[in-house]
Amino acid sequence: MKRTPFNAWIAKVLNDDGLAGMGHAQDPESANLGLGWLYYGIARVVKPTTAVVIGSFRGFVPLILGRALADNRAGKVVFIDPSLVDAFWRDPGKVRAHFAKFGIGNIEHHCLTTQEFVKTPAYANLGKVDFVFIDGYHSYEQARFDFKAFEPLLSPRGMTLFHDSIRVRPSRIYGPGKVYEHRVRDFMLELRKNPDLQVFDLPFGDGLTLVRKAASREALFN
Repeated sequence: MKRTPFNAWIAKVLNDDGLAGMGHAQDPESANLGLGWLYYGIARVVKPTTAVVIGSFRGFVPLILGRALADNRAGKVVFIDPSLVDAFWRDPGKVRAHFAKFGIGNIEHHCLTTQEFVKTPAYANLGKVDFVFIDGYHSYEQARFDFKAFEPLLSPRGMTLFHDSIRVRPSRIYGPGKVYEHRVRDFMLELRKNPDLQVFDLPFGDGLTLVRKAASREALFN
């Protein structure tokens, strides 16, 4: 697909109400992607062959990573979201059209939970993954399952980013009677006890935590 000049593309993304919020510290008035700059920058530097995104309200992170990989001229985004908040991701044609509206054609959507996705040929054929973004159901149990599902696939230079990860708070996104507590932070506290991992919080927007294996110098630079 033809790529729109970056500044114009940012304006188009941030002018979409569904892409300008959800805790990534964006600011449409100043054309500020907020944490999106970090997502884009990491993807440009790491140059993932495959980036995985678990959960997104209207696709902000898949779009940012899709644009970064398009600018890298290589790679794809595997986007996993079962569309439990509403029906937005349930029609494959509408999903493709949504991303195509922003000139992005390298996003492969799976309307599944992670528990369902790991049983598919798509998961079995993923190979090494360089970038995982976890922003699905924010319970301790689901964050742990999402991480464990992709940890064995991470390359030595790969990393996992968790969103909504620094505080406990109630979420009403699933509607009346379905309020639950964000407990990703509890899983981050558990990961900090593992000496084989590096864990780093960024207290911006709704919070972000970067997790990566403490790989040897030889593994990183070979």
